[in-house]
Amino acid sequence: MAPQPLVTGVSPKEGPPGTRVTIRGENLGNDPRDLIALKICGVECLLSAEWKSSSKIIARTGSGKGKGDIIVCTKSGGVGSCTVGFRGFFIQIGPLQESAVWIDETQTVLNQLGRRGNTSPLAGKDDDDPLGISNEGTRAKSEEEMLEIFPESSGNMSLENFSPAWYLLENHQMASFEDLKLGLNNMRLSARTRSEGPIAFVKTNIGAILDCLDSLETMYEKFTEDDIQRECISSYAVSLMQAKSCADGLFQDVLGRKDKADATRNALNVLQRFKFLFYLPLHIERNIQKGDYNLVINDYVRARSLFAETQVKVFQTVYKEVEKRVHSFRDMLHAKLLKLPNTLEEQKKIIRYLTHLECKGDPAWECIQNQQQWFSALLTECKEHHINEPEEIGQRGSSNTSHVLFTRGSRTSAYLGEGGWKFKTPQKVLFVEELTEIMTNNFPEFWKLGQAYIAGSLTVKEEGKPSKPDQTKYNTFKQMVSSTIKYFSNLVRAAFLPKSLENIPADGLQEYGVWPDSKKEIPGAWLPHCVRYVRSCASSLCSLDLPSDSQELIQELAFDMRTNCMFTMLQQAISDVRCLHTKETWVVELDDEFGGKTQLPALFENIVNEAIQHLHEVVVQNKFGEREIFNQRPVQKEATVLCTKLLEAFAPCLEQLAFTENDKDTKSPDNSFSNEGDKQMMESRSHEDHVPSKDKKLIIMLSNCNHTKGHLIPRLVENLNKHGYVEMNKVLQASQDTYNKLDHQLFEAYIEEKSNPIVGAMEPNMYRGHFDWRHCRSPTDVRDYLKEVIMGMIEVHAEVYSISPSFISRVMTKIVDAVVEEMSRLIQCVPEFGTNGILQAKLEILCLQHTVQLYNSNMTITSFKEALDHLPDLPQGEKRKVEELINKFKSQMKFHLMCFTSETSTA
Repeated sequence: MAPQPLVTGVSPKEGPPGTRVTIRGENLGNDPRDLIALKICGVECLLSAEWKSSSKIIARTGSGKGKGDIIVCTKSGGVGSCTVGFRGFFIQIGPLQESAVWIDETQTVLNQLGRRGNTSPLAGKDDDDPLGISNEGTRAKSEEEMLEIFPESSGNMSLENFSPAWYLLENHQMASFEDLKLGLNNMRLSARTRSEGPIAFVKTNIGAILDCLDSLETMYEKFTEDDIQRECISSYAVSLMQAKSCADGLFQDVLGRKDKADATRNALNVLQRFKFLFYLPLHIERNIQKGDYNLVINDYVRARSLFAETQVKVFQTVYKEVEKRVHSFRDMLHAKLLKLPNTLEEQKKIIRYLTHLECKGDPAWECIQNQQQWFSALLTECKEHHINEPEEIGQRGSSNTSHVLFTRGSRTSAYLGEGGWKFKTPQKVLFVEELTEIMTNNFPEFWKLGQAYIAGSLTVKEEGKPSKPDQTKYNTFKQMVSSTIKYFSNLVRAAFLPKSLENIPADGLQEYGVWPDSKKEIPGAWLPHCVRYVRSCASSLCSLDLPSDSQELIQELAFDMRTNCMFTMLQQAISDVRCLHTKETWVVELDDEFGGKTQLPALFENIVNEAIQHLHEVVVQNKFGEREIFNQRPVQKEATVLCTKLLEAFAPCLEQLAFTENDKDTKSPDNSFSNEGDKQMMESRSHEDHVPSKDKKLIIMLSNCNHTKGHLIPRLVENLNKHGYVEMNKVLQASQDTYNKLDHQLFEAYIEEKSNPIVGAMEPNMYRGHFDWRHCRSPTDVRDYLKEVIMGMIEVHAEVYSISPSFISRVMTKIVDAVVEEMSRLIQCVPEFGTNGILQAKLEILCLQHTVQLYNSNMTITSFKEALDHLPDLPQGEKRKVEELINKFKSQMKFHLMCFTSETSTA
């Protein structure tokens, strides 16, 4: 024998007859056939039992009342025991409620019959307790008290203003919280039972129903055994039929009205069920006006699935009207899809709407083609507009506005130049601004729409998965993208780089636009502005992961625009530098570090630095994905040549200023004035300006050249190196050679200009008054010609010192060389000296030698030696006299000789 069954748990622990319970325990049977009995509260429930396992059985309770045990009996273990129990209770059943057990109606029927004026079988329903708990019998509050507590409320459950609190105070004032929770469970169970209907009722109480059938069968068998003549059964049948006929007669009108009401209710239910179809045309119109397209499509899809193949004529009529409205809606969406401009998200929505509405054709591909055509038309319209638009020029246009134009970053139509002059923006600049704006704003959406179509996200299958891309349309879309990029690139090239389109036939050039001669050239100052727009557009397009050929086209355009801008800007800077001679004011500014110079070197440095800076910001500085501008050898070579020309362009300017004769035209580069204020300013400047003499111009330009060569050129080359320019060592060497040649040329010209008057006057002044070296008087002092020579050298010294003290030694050495050489030549040309002549010549040579000893050179020393060697020797007494006269000369010329001392030179 197996162990006896043991029940250790049950859920739920209480309930009315028919409650589904789960029984858990041990040894509850080996299989369903091993289970032979199951009693709950003493009632056999084996018929409803479902054996799950040896530890679990599911069954429905019988009509047992009160708390009882759950006993399981098996073949293998016999009668079992339990450690838990189940409490069965009966719910108060009303006269119209189904019940699986017999209800004693004697009391309720008598009570109902005993009440006056209440003959309705439904009257007793109000007495039912929905909670299913007993009334404690305590005195309830009066109706007046309840109205004071709950005004405008009622305890009657059939009224709209029913108050649960009123009902609980009136009927269950003394109930505990646990009792109320139990009542809530009962009420939920009742509601669930009523909602499940008759089938669920039969299923729940199948055991009781079968018991009733068995009882009826047993009664019939007993009656048959006792009724030998079969008369009783017949009389019972007749009585039952008479009772049924009487009942039908009594309730015929009621049941007839009920059937009619049921028929009407069924018809109304049908109308209510298909209400959305009859109202669908109106709802479609209203939702279209509100823009709620999703709701329109959802309603249409639902109506199509239900009524597309209906045979009901009224439904067919309404559905045709729906189809008519949807057709108009489909046409409206299609027109809206092709109307541009439109946002990408809006286009995607419309395409999805048309796809769900089963629009004919391929709306997504039609949208892509339409957008590409519209896009190309925009570019063409922009080109035609700016080519045909007349160029509006202000009062004057010159390169003087370059500094103003560099600082402008936003689109505008005019700028203010110097003196309030206005300049209109060139049409080419407006063209590239608008063209790049069209590309930047519209092409990304065109590309993303095409990518979404290729990926299949715009056309979704019924299963909700993206459709596979059409390879032929993918290739077509790539061609559309490539052609659009090429068209944009060639439009820009036709405007700014026409030489790059020389290989295209003349007919093809007409497509990209032929700009008139009046608009071909634009000021170079505008090019960085144009390049900035092109680079920004190229950067935006390259970030879209375009095909390689399209990316190459746009990157090559940006690269060519950058190189063209760089070359043009450098050439413009070269032109500006070459015109600097018109801005010379000849005002020398002294500087302890650099010496004297005019404003011209600073203007030269500013032009070069500004060009470098603007080129670095707009051209040289690379963005992500751009090619290095100096990686290509031709660009390197051209940039090096232009940088060399730029740094050398200042040399011809200095040369022109130094060697050009004084001309009134050089004082003012422009004799036209924009307004009265400018005229007064130029007039006052003309009084202050003074063009110096040729020799002074030479020393000023020599100082400018020396400052440029020694300071500006190295600084500019360093700046070019810092900004990435290559082969700057060659530029520095070439520039230094150029300025060294100019320095030598200016220096020689200045020495010649200053030494020729001094040297040329020496011989005439030496023999002034028919002086004769053989018969001259005894010397008492150096002659005037030597003092004039010294004064001439002092004048040169003062002039050089006032401009650039660093040149004194260099200039004075050459001047002294020329003077001493001429002095030696003149002495050596004398055929014969007298005693006084020897004394006079030696005195003058020694005085000159003492004066210029600070600036002696090898040539000077040689010339003095040759002159002294040519003179005969003096007696001892005469030498003393010469020394006395030299001391006299030093004393008399002390102030003049101060500029020939080392202290002065050092200072």
